[in-house]
Amino acid sequence: MSALRELYDYDRLRRIELPTIFRVQVGNSVVVLGGSQSVSVLDLVFLGEQNLRRRRGGGGLVLLSNADLIVDWWIPTGDSRWSSDVRESSRLVGRWWAEVLRDFVDDDVTIHDAGLEGDRDFRVVCFAGRGPGEVFVAGKKAVGLTQWRVREGVFVSTVVHASSSLQVLPFLRSVPEGIEPSLDHHTLASLGISDLHDVARRLRDASGLSSVVRVDLDN
Repeated sequence: MSALRELYDYDRLRRIELPTIFRVQVGNSVVVLGGSQSVSVLDLVFLGEQNLRRRRGGGGLVLLSNADLIVDWWIPTGDSRWSSDVRESSRLVGRWWAEVLRDFVDDDVTIHDAGLEGDRDFRVVCFAGRGPGEVFVAGKKAVGLTQWRVREGVFVSTVVHASSSLQVLPFLRSVPEGIEPSLDHHTLASLGISDLHDVARRLRDASGLSSVVRVDLDN
């Protein structure tokens, strides 16, 4: 396995002074470790030449593809939307997502307001638990969310997958027994989303952020 690279240039990110939305595109599928996860959770033989990165922030393993809708947010401490309340920062982004999703679905759209929930062993995979600000449609997760906080601001990463998170399980060295039902989440298709640019535009309008940056993560 080659040297483990970070998903972003986080030092450069910290120097951004304006609140910014990042519309992220990955070149090929990439396995992403959570900020505190060890490479030891992975089956390195199965991983092979698969692209591997590490993000900063909480949560577990995630498999990102170029068909996913990935939208990240940087809110500097000087902005009125920044909050010292860790949960509130996530809930704020969740509310923006919920506002947009209500235009696409007829079912109840809710935001997880409490702390981390779910079997601790299952949290090895990002979408297997519930975290503050994550968005659910009819009780099923639609938007996964994680955040990274530094003195300059808060970085919130969000994703709606194009396909099932069950695809990440073969990359695990040990798959927790019974994890599969917890990975039953919505996809872009089940939410009726086909125009990703339209959703990104709606998220920009909902948040009031005028700075939008396209990020191509060259794997």
